[in-house]
Amino acid sequence: MKAVVLDGFGGLDVLRVREVERPRPGEGQVRVDVVATSINRPDLVQREGKYPPPPGDSDILGLEVAGTVGELGPGVMGWRVGERVLSLVGGGGYAEHAVAYADHLMRIPEAMSFEEAACVCESYITAFLNLFLIGHLEDGNSVLIHGGGGGVATAGIQICKALTPRARVFATAHPAKAERVKALGAERVIDYTTTPEFSEVVKELTAKKGVDVILDHVGAKYLQQNMSSLAYGGRLVVIGVVGGTKAELNLALMMVKRQQITGSVLRSRPVKDKADIVAEFTRRVLPRFGDRAIVPVIEKVFPIDQVVEAHRMMEEDKHFGKIVLKIA
Repeated sequence: MKAVVLDGFGGLDVLRVREVERPRPGEGQVRVDVVATSINRPDLVQREGKYPPPPGDSDILGLEVAGTVGELGPGVMGWRVGERVLSLVGGGGYAEHAVAYADHLMRIPEAMSFEEAACVCESYITAFLNLFLIGHLEDGNSVLIHGGGGGVATAGIQICKALTPRARVFATAHPAKAERVKALGAERVIDYTTTPEFSEVVKELTAKKGVDVILDHVGAKYLQQNMSSLAYGGRLVVIGVVGGTKAELNLALMMVKRQQITGSVLRSRPVKDKADIVAEFTRRVLPRFGDRAIVPVIEKVFPIDQVVEAHRMMEEDKHFGKIVLKIA
């Protein structure tokens, strides 16, 4: 089968499209014949040698797939060969065939294309998990989402508006992306290039109360301002550390304000945990794709042979929403 492999670790020059052996599904798994996948920030980090796949998962890049069921592994029930599916994978998405756990599969709604379905699992499940299952966002709450133009952030804004229409959604973003972020449903978009003290803006917007939930991929650089932006009982969920891994924290103030900080990743969670998250996502969010209340935001679709250009677009942060890699 055709797949994207790494010729060592490093920059764009290590990406290669080659023929490799087709994987076979094991107990409780299926083979997905992949039509499309998407580019995610962790793919770039893995390419650089800083984010190895979990033990037992493919070392081929790609954390989500959309395609059809090609083969059922031992013990799999409830699925048929040929069904249109999307799924999380621990690795292997940049290939014509990938192995996924049956409990991680979801049926693609009729209204969705394979390219749209390829955008769902990594970004939308990540946003749902961290905003709702961990952050406990409720209708009428307020939320700050950093990096408004990225895949997880655009997904988060859309899910917030679909599931909690009375929630106040704020975002930070580059000014070039601000209008598109606002069009997705953000009440206020804060330009992080000219407003480094975003916490002051948050306080102004919330009459000094602060927000109930913050979804942050920056890490250390934003920690103090994030805590200052949180309301009493507020929840900060950290899903990335592009702005550093170490920062000082005023524990006394955190205690007085009863604030919570949670670190979260999706890829390395146990198989059963991910199955439970997928089940809840299927119940609460997937129908909103079917009725088109949520439509994945796609910047561009690249063929697999242009994977270098796709990675370059993400590296240069020239995208809004998702970058799709067409396989079949």
